[in-house]
Amino acid sequence: MSRALRIGLAGLGTVGSQVAESVLSGVIPGVSLSAVCARDKTRDRGVDLSTVRWVDHPNDLAEAGDVDIIVELIGGTGDPAAALIDAALAAGKSVVTANKALLAARAMHLAVISEASGASLAYEAAVAGGIPVIKTLREALAGNKITRVCGILNGTCNYILSQMESTGLSFDAALRDAQALGFAEAEPELDISGMDAAQKLSLLAGLAFNIQPDTSLISVTGIEAITDQDISYAGEFNSVIRLIGLAAETPEGLVQCVSPMLVRRDHMLAQVKNELNAVMLEAQPVGQLFLQGPGAGGGATASAVLSDIADLAQGFGRPIFGMDALQMEAASVCALPPQAWYLRLALADEPGSMATVTQLLAQNGVSIEEVVQRSRNAGDTHLPVVFITHKVAPANLQAALDSLAQQDRISDQVLALPVFEA
Repeated sequence: MSRALRIGLAGLGTVGSQVAESVLSGVIPGVSLSAVCARDKTRDRGVDLSTVRWVDHPNDLAEAGDVDIIVELIGGTGDPAAALIDAALAAGKSVVTANKALLAARAMHLAVISEASGASLAYEAAVAGGIPVIKTLREALAGNKITRVCGILNGTCNYILSQMESTGLSFDAALRDAQALGFAEAEPELDISGMDAAQKLSLLAGLAFNIQPDTSLISVTGIEAITDQDISYAGEFNSVIRLIGLAAETPEGLVQCVSPMLVRRDHMLAQVKNELNAVMLEAQPVGQLFLQGPGAGGGATASAVLSDIADLAQGFGRPIFGMDALQMEAASVCALPPQAWYLRLALADEPGSMATVTQLLAQNGVSIEEVVQRSRNAGDTHLPVVFITHKVAPANLQAALDSLAQQDRISDQVLALPVFEA
């Protein structure tokens, strides 16, 4: 290159500061930091920015003559992040972002702008932190037919479930620990509801299956209802509970779901603990790939951002989803295929209660593979009972759950979790 590729950086939080420090240190040859924008110019970020020009508003970066590439680390689905990315792409300036929520909400809009101007939008840091899954799907597997993408896509949920498993903590206690360590936000709803994982899954599905990302088409169940009892029961079935994101081709169409699932202890995903993420890819002709690494945190995210900057510096820009956005198909809702389920209910300690439940399940086409029933403690009026079913169609399972919900002998709602099929 005749001159350094000049970066305009918006956002100087933990990730932005690490990116700035790395660029200023010359870790990427041929790249310089030209301008930055952040809310508070006076804050000490542990990096010397005295040689870098400050601008007052993020959109000033898109208009600056001394900026070639925009790095957006502001966050949020609205302005100023949205306006900055729109303006930069429209002006022909490539963008690097970690903003999964904005991408999931506006992916096709941004793809059209990007393709019209010829500017690239790189977003490795938006999914699975330091794991190079976007690059793997968009480049390394470009000649393969992807049939399945699944994995652990949220470090907060994985930390909570892992701590409940290893220490016996309750859900609330494990969440507080995650917040104290910075693995969970003060308002953790996006994570524990499963929506964060769904946003990431929508982007992976777009890349893998050439469909328009749409989180509204993903069946999403969070981890809020998981108790320490469920963790213990899973162990009795030689399994653990993990929040799994899954997109897979079936004879009926493309299935997309995020849910806590029972995973056998001997499966690779069961070994992924605490804040780590992992993604499994199945494709032809390569077969199965397993990628694991830190899914969140400043270092992992900064690493992915710097990788995208290095690619752009080498001229390796790619279409957002590896193909013309106008050729991508609209996805549709597709029911899960028949599979086994974990059912947990609180059953009245009365003669005939168990027989009533098993009869209702059988009447709706649900057969039982395994069952665990706890002994009665003093004062208990209801006993926890857990079933593992044989594979059952979703419609039959829902009919059975509706029937169980009408039973006075069952206290509270039945918890139903899919059993992960390797």
